Amino acid sequence: MGRTRKANVCRRLSRRALGFYARDAGVVQRTNLGILRALVCQESTKFKNVWTTHSKSPIAYERGRIYFDNYRCCVSSVASEPRKLYEMPKCSKLEKIEDALLWECPVGEILPDPSDYKSSLIALTAHNWLLRISATTGEILEKIYLASYCKFRYLSWDTPQEVIAVKSAQNKGSAVAQQAGTQPPVLLYLAVFRVLPFSLVGILEINKRVNQASLGFRDPPVSASEVMELKGCSTILQVFQNVTDATLSHGILIVMYSSGLVRLYSFQAIIEQFMQQKLDLGCACSQGGTTGTVGEAPFGIPCNVKITDSPPPLFEVSSLENAFQIGGHPWHYIITPNKKKQKGVFHICALKDNSLAKNGIQEMECCSLESDWIYFHPDASGRIIHVGPNQVKVLKLSEVENNSSQHQIAEDFVIWANREDRKENLITVTASGRVVKRNVSLLDDDPEQETFKIVDYEDELDLLSVVAVTQIDAEGKAHLDFHCNEYGTLLKSIPLVESWDVTYSHEVYFDRDLVLHIEQKPNRVFSCYVYQMVCDPGDEEETVSRSG
Repeated sequence: MGRTRKANVCRRLSRRALGFYARDAGVVQRTNLGILRALVCQESTKFKNVWTTHSKSPIAYERGRIYFDNYRCCVSSVASEPRKLYEMPKCSKLEKIEDALLWECPVGEILPDPSDYKSSLIALTAHNWLLRISATTGEILEKIYLASYCKFRYLSWDTPQEVIAVKSAQNKGSAVAQQAGTQPPVLLYLAVFRVLPFSLVGILEINKRVNQASLGFRDPPVSASEVMELKGCSTILQVFQNVTDATLSHGILIVMYSSGLVRLYSFQAIIEQFMQQKLDLGCACSQGGTTGTVGEAPFGIPCNVKITDSPPPLFEVSSLENAFQIGGHPWHYIITPNKKKQKGVFHICALKDNSLAKNGIQEMECCSLESDWIYFHPDASGRIIHVGPNQVKVLKLSEVENNSSQHQIAEDFVIWANREDRKENLITVTASGRVVKRNVSLLDDDPEQETFKIVDYEDELDLLSVVAVTQIDAEGKAHLDFHCNEYGTLLKSIPLVESWDVTYSHEVYFDRDLVLHIEQKPNRVFSCYVYQMVCDPGDEEETVSRSG
């Protein structure tokens, strides 16, 4: 039987109005998004540049909101032309927002306050305050003072929309202190909170001395007895200098080493074993002879999780530049072998036994200045996206036939850049005066050829968005292509009217009927270009001129 033909947009709207999808709200939503996808991809639909602005501070975008001036000013991009939602009062450099996350109300939970059901911005200020700000009015709904013993700088989701991790800047000490062997022992702190209402999970200290050895923060790790023997020796600070970073994701503490080693630990197990005292926000607490209220200034939140023994690692692997990703069905991980000459070579291995998947060594045969990159597809299909200058490979993970314990990698589809194979003649004159001509292939990321720069996924419309750039004379031109996520078919191409300089930093967001391009130019000049979907604006302008 042939493939069932999909009803056109008008028929689908009529069926929705008659209540054909009334039994399942999820079906209605999927139908609406299917209609929007059809409108976005149809030939007559254009994306028009409706707004351009420039700023001296970074510009951020989150779900229909554009943030300026360190999140102090919020502009809605949903209207026909972006409009200001709110602007918070001016503040000092100490009070500026350094990082922020957009929090949206969970479904099916009863919350203590009506305002909790609306979106909020969770923000971290330069003077260590954690704020919850109304995403529509800019009103501060909740505030927590973190601490004065370190500088907190980064926000990230541990569990999306449920648990946040606040990471401090690394305490590396001055060059003079490092030479003298007196640099501070604590590398960084991780403060972990459940959100709405805010509740403290704990603040973990990553220590360069005993704690570092206890976690095996050395390659190879040392035992606790060796740590005790090393205490007081002048070499102890040199022994434990190989941890470069630590972070938290989905309940896993990830520790990275300068040697390329990556170790994973259960954060919950660490909390249960090493929490020194349970702290509740708003309650009285005494520590070090000082009494105060947890989460209020100037007392803040004491560090209450300090590792004193060695918890077992869940997993460890060595990879070049600590690059390590987990995903797929069943779980697999991607690494680059820990040798500089292996850069650009990716190994896909099973998490359960470290076995290499069949065809699991992926190397894109490209000659380019910039490296290719690889990651698990964000659509939770278990597929893998491998991006190079002139191709986007979507790889699928499947069981080997007649061997369910082993998995293999195969190409699902490939998106190729629109370019011609070009070669240049290299002319060499020998000592005898003979002229020799040789054909030399150009780089795969030659700026005069179409080159892929950004690949993203629009989950609601199930589209892959690919930014391709071509340098024409002194000016670069870019276009955004929409591809079917299932088959890779090109469905729509949108030209970007602004020039694209490949030496600048660029971000491109495709969100339903909106395309947003953020560009960072030299001297901290940021530009924002907003495109919105319109149906055949050329015909509309022609009609207006005729009526005039």
